[in-house]
Amino acid sequence: MSRFARAIAAIDAANTGDPSTIELDGVERAKEQAHAELMTEWVTHLDPDASEAQLLAARAHHLRRWSIARDSYPDGRAGYLRWRAALKRQHAEETGVILADAGYDPGTIERVQRIIRKEGLGTDPAVQTHEDALCLVFLRTQLDDLADELGDERTVEVLTKTLAKMSEQGTSAAAMVPLSDRSRDLLDRALAAAH
Repeated sequence: MSRFARAIAAIDAANTGDPSTIELDGVERAKEQAHAELMTEWVTHLDPDASEAQLLAARAHHLRRWSIARDSYPDGRAGYLRWRAALKRQHAEETGVILADAGYDPGTIERVQRIIRKEGLGTDPAVQTHEDALCLVFLRTQLDDLADELGDERTVEVLTKTLAKMSEQGTSAAAMVPLSDRSRDLLDRALAAAH
């Protein structure tokens, strides 16, 4: 088994422990495992020549995300941002351990960690592809629930901010994401507002 296959197997084994599940294509799945697979698919779609580091970062982008609960940080935007920063550090650190165990060199490990932490967003094409894929996974797996929680107008605002983080290629790919009629309408409204 190659080091890449060993690393992917270890990442997948860690993510299948997610106590949260989502239904994807009619199948109930461990949430972060499903997200990891979708991330890998989108990164490969957006960049058919994606490096091994990009694919590893895609698979491990939310490694064991459930292990730091959102409610362990204060409510509000400041608490949310601190939680997200802690998660990025954890995802990168735990991925580094898995990659070292699989036989990766420090340079490759650091590259994967930088992509996971989204360092260089706006200047590093691999990080932008990663961000685009994250946004596309969000659209596929969370948009309906978000709209139920926030209502249509607020959801369009969130989508407009999401689209602003995406490249033109990523925004174009949003047309391929399977969405409910309501979510497709909300996305179309956000796309119109963004232009």
